[in-house]
Amino acid sequence: MRIRSLLAVVLALCLTFFTTACSGGNDANRGESNVTYDDIRNTGKANDCPTIGDAARGSIPLTAGQKYELRGICMHPVQVYAKEEPKNIRQQAEFVEGKILTRYTSSLDEVYGDLTVTESGLQFQEKGGIDFQPITVLVPGGEEFPFSFSSKSLSATADGSAITTSTDFEGTYRTPSYRTSNFIDPKGRALTTGVQYAQGLIALGGDEKDLEKDNNKRYIDGVGTMSMSITKVDPETGEFAGVFTAIQPSDSDMGGREVVDIKVVGELYGRLEEA
Repeated sequence: MRIRSLLAVVLALCLTFFTTACSGGNDANRGESNVTYDDIRNTGKANDCPTIGDAARGSIPLTAGQKYELRGICMHPVQVYAKEEPKNIRQQAEFVEGKILTRYTSSLDEVYGDLTVTESGLQFQEKGGIDFQPITVLVPGGEEFPFSFSSKSLSATADGSAITTSTDFEGTYRTPSYRTSNFIDPKGRALTTGVQYAQGLIALGGDEKDLEKDNNKRYIDGVGTMSMSITKVDPETGEFAGVFTAIQPSDSDMGGREVVDIKVVGELYGRLEEA
């Protein structure tokens, strides 16, 4: 009986050791695929884009006439710049790097659209997804610039007939207004709600020229330009990764302030699928 008990204990220890070793190896292979909601809550990891290995240097050939889609596109801003006007006429306007004040919600995700193979190359047309994020950037000197980082209606083209590590998409997209029509400014003015002009300034008159921009709110869309450079391609999974650069206008505060150019540089990820 004692021998049986001893054998049972030894067998249990061996089984425990084997199971632990196997589970440890699986965790190492999966990376962070087994993380829970509590593991990423308030850490900012949900704002990161998926990645693929550095060894993914293949290409994905495309067939003319076949319908394709780019899905799961993620764009994670890493650096944001605001264009500052020169202090004198001998200087040129230049982009100054700022700090993103928006916490953990700056990435576009699950963006998708149609990919068409044409005689002149590739044509991508964005159709939807989480394709805009309100962001505020703080530049040296203390000025803040809000803007709507977007990929709405992105229409981009690239040369070639395959997705490779040298594929570069370039095109334009729409930037929605940072403010909605129901937004009320500190003086109670808005586009569809509130008052037409600030009551405290009634002595000047609601049509005073100096107050016209602030009194007459307008919903103003903008147009941005974007380039997406693919540097990694996994032909087996259809995944690709790279970097993007976008230049778009800042918010005009419903027409009440001058806009500046904002440059956004960051990481790119996506998947190619047959439609």
